[in-house]
Formats: sequence, C-alpha cells, structure tokens
Amino acid sequence: MDELTKVRELRADAPVPDRARLAPGRARLIEAARAGERRRELWRRREFVIVGVVAAVTAVAVTVSLLVGGGAGHRVQPASSPSATPGPRLKGVSAAEFLRRAADVLAAEPDGTVPGAKQWVYTKDAREPLDEKRAKAGGMLGPEQESWLRYDGTATAGPRWNAKGEDTGKLTITPMHLENGAEGDDRSPREMYRVLAALPADAQGTLEYLREKNAIADNKGESQAKADYNEISVLLNAKVMPAKGLASLYRALATLPGGELTDHLVDTAAGRRAVALDYGRTADAKLGNVMRDQWLIDPRTYRIVGMRMVSGDQVLGGSSLVATAVVDEAGDRS
Repeated sequence: MDELTKVRELRADAPVPDRARLAPGRARLIEAARAGERRRELWRRREFVIVGVVAAVTAVAVTVSLLVGGGAGHRVQPASSPSATPGPRLKGVSAAEFLRRAADVLAAEPDGTVPGAKQWVYTKDAREPLDEKRAKAGGMLGPEQESWLRYDGTATAGPRWNAKGEDTGKLTITPMHLENGAEGDDRSPREMYRVLAALPADAQGTLEYLREKNAIADNKGESQAKADYNEISVLLNAKVMPAKGLASLYRALATLPGGELTDHLVDTAAGRRAVALDYGRTADAKLGNVMRDQWLIDPRTYRIVGMRMVSGDQVLGGSSLVATAVVDEAGDRS
C-alpha cells in the first residue's frame, strides 16, 4: 500500500495553509529551539498584537509586504527581468546609509488608497531557495504559491489540490476571525496597517513607541537592540503597508547594530534582482553556523520583496515576491 497516496486522497479537500496562519507556528518553533517558551505580552484590545519573531529555517514561505503607493492603484507589478533592473550604488554604502536613503524616498510618497474591509490581498510567492526537483515532485510544494487573505481578516483562500498534488482550478475558502485576538496569534492586514500608519516619523520616536507597546516580551538577558529588532522585523512582514510606515521602520532599523549590506544586487527565486540587507545574527550550536535574516528590497522602489534565512552563502529558506495585489474577490489576480 502506498500510504502517502492514501493520505493525499483522504485529505484532497484540505485547505492549503495560508502564510499568515503558518507564521505563528513558525515563530513558536524558532523560539522554542532558541530560547524555550516565553511569556508574551499582548497589546491592549483594539490595538495590534505583534507576535512571532524571525522566519523559520525551513522552506516555509514568509509573508511579504504589499506597499500601497501613490495614484497607480493597488497593483504592485512583478519585477522586470534581472538584466533590466537598474542597480543603485551599493559599493562602500553601509546598511544604515542605505536604509536612511530608502526612508527619505518612501517618506515623500503618498500612502495611497487604503483597501476596503471586504477586499482581499492576493500574494504569489516563490520559495527560497528554488528547488526544481522538489517542485516537480511535490505538486503544491512547487516553486510558486498563491494565497488570498481578506483585509479584515475574516477569511483566507488558496488553490484546491487533488490527490496527485495538482491544482484543480478551484478555490478553498476558510473562514477566519483574526481581529482583536479572536484566533490567537494572527492579526488581519487591517490591524497591521493601522499600527504602521500610527508610527512616528523619526527613528527614536518609532523605537520608543514599539518599546512602550512591548508586543513581544523580551527574553531575559536579551539586549535592547535585539528586542528592538524583533519588534521591527515582525512589522516588516506586513502584507499591506503604508509607505510612511515603512520609512519609519527603516529609520529605526538604521540605528541598530549588526546590519550588513551586500555590495551588489542578488538574484531571487522570483526572478528579481534585489538589494540584500542582512540583520539578526543567531548562532546555532546544532548546525554549527551563524544564521541571518536577509531582507530582499526592490532597488527601484525600496520596498520589501521577500525575506530569507541565510548562513554564509547558503540560503536556508524563505520566500520572494512574484506578484501581489489588492483585489475585490478571492481568486482574482489583478
């Protein structure tokens, strides 16, 4: 008997996990492995609760950002081909300098139209690193994955797969209740947007705001810089983000130690050329290496297009953005 086939047949209609739903488990896995379970402090009701810390060292995709920009609408177009992407000056530029430059550009942009409560955030991601062999064998574990999350957090949707791991062309919609802590750790894109829109414009003000809320309880003996990075990194993964909110996060991040900027553009699994910004060094005794969060940033818009975990030159896991949009119905892509 082929047990795997039987399981697939029994679970053919099971919904594909949305990235927002994977995030809490991923965060708990990382925290348990690194520091054991810790008590979390939640923000007051009707205020956003940030949970989770860094991306898992697995191929599980991370949530990536959709930034609502000026008058061009909600659509964030896929990147141009790698050869056509202009490269900013990176040689001799520090991480802090790059972040301040990016913040200045973003702060000058209008935040654009805020999505409606009943609209959906569509995301198409490419897994990092791109594993062609596994993609062909795994069906729904293929190189690109799609998902929809309603802006008010009341439902998530994804493609329905058959027993062979093939997309049936149908959609599975799962009701959810993300706002005000109704479903544990997850929060809706709307709640996250509201927090980002409330951030002060300056670096120190942003840090003080996040410290006051203390959405992620600090580990005993953890440095203030590490605690600040944990808070910022979760917000950097928001699905819908006002440009000025991202500018605030960049300015705050620029004040933290440990940032490293790669002096050339890097290739992503989504076919983009991106700026690679490393933060959050963590020694892993079992793996015998040092892991880092590598944020992938569009060199033209300075907006985040992915995040992955790296060790040396090896990509351990993460995702990069292929396309994203705010749409009126689940299943829409533009």
